[in-house]
Amino acid sequence: MTITDVNTAFANEKTAQIEAVRDVERKFQARIDRGEIRMIGGNRYKVLTGYDRGEVFTVSRNTQGQIEQIIANHGLDSRADGTIALYASSPAWHGLGQIIPGGTTDIDEVLGLSGLDFDVDTVPALYRWDGELREHTDQFHTVRTDTGAALGAVGRKYQPIQNRQGFEFLQELVGRYDVVWESAGLLRGGKRVFIAIRLPQTVTVDADGINDIVVPYVAVMNDHSGNGQFQCVVTPWRPVCANTERFAVRDAVTRWAVRHTAGATSEIKEARRTLGLSVKYFERFADEETALARTDIAVADFHQVIGDLWPLDDDASDTKKTNFAARSGTLDEMFRAESERVGRTAYAAERAITGYLDHVAPRRPPKSMTEEVFRATAVMEGADDEIKTKAHKRLLTLRTR
Repeated sequence: MTITDVNTAFANEKTAQIEAVRDVERKFQARIDRGEIRMIGGNRYKVLTGYDRGEVFTVSRNTQGQIEQIIANHGLDSRADGTIALYASSPAWHGLGQIIPGGTTDIDEVLGLSGLDFDVDTVPALYRWDGELREHTDQFHTVRTDTGAALGAVGRKYQPIQNRQGFEFLQELVGRYDVVWESAGLLRGGKRVFIAIRLPQTVTVDADGINDIVVPYVAVMNDHSGNGQFQCVVTPWRPVCANTERFAVRDAVTRWAVRHTAGATSEIKEARRTLGLSVKYFERFADEETALARTDIAVADFHQVIGDLWPLDDDASDTKKTNFAARSGTLDEMFRAESERVGRTAYAAERAITGYLDHVAPRRPPKSMTEEVFRATAVMEGADDEIKTKAHKRLLTLRTR
């Protein structure tokens, strides 16, 4: 007969539990030490490396301050089988979605894995009056044909651009070059959908100096809610911190959009022209970014640029003055961090401004979206393109001094 010392057994089990918690803490701290993640306040952390750089997650801790749970703030929708509606060619930190290592060239596979394999139809808008159901002759609802879920209210001239027909024009690039579908997914129940490929060439800024690598992407977004256009964006995506930039580099075309009308399908072919100009765009982009990388600037110059972008009136309210000071302080800190990496240059200033707009500037997301998804959507839709372009042009003037 074996006699078990319950006190010893309990002590051993408790020791194992404590060691497991410490192991989680050690691994988490190791990621911080390696520069993979960074705390941004309130138990929230930002991912700094990998496919999902720029994403934010929350760490739940117990009363002893130990990690209990890592909560993903991905904000993505789910497919019918309950899995996350996301396809990607490499895994995100949260481990969610349908991952094909190295990607795929099959658009139908991408649509299926991402949950985009549905069509959209329009049905008459109805209303009840005096006990009778009537039809509003000029109003319709967009609905998913697979679930019947309503996506938005539209007018008579609205014509849905189906997911496959909107995205398949990129298949030509996938077939012609050695590229794969990078990512695809849906938001807000299918009201917004997106798909992206990575272009075969990369851009090198100041090859003889900082040698900063910029990765070009083509992203296509479709809106089924009636509140947005079908858009194609050519964007330089910077791997270090995932800032996205679309500057008005002379007459380069970096964005194309079309409304949902009867002629939209044929107009989508125009997007090929946008893509055809992308190579020349990136050549000019690299030249101008290299010029900025070789332009040393003083802190006073950076403050002057900030003042031009966000002017403060002499009679501004105390609240505006406080906000101005907070913004300036944050930008100063980001400029110092960038300067440590690439030198105190106009390029560092631009990186700081772009990073601030993409990741730090205050945003007020709708209730249906997380802050992170709302920020990503704003970046891809070009919410701050105008101010980024202004900053780029303003900084370029410093190189002639």
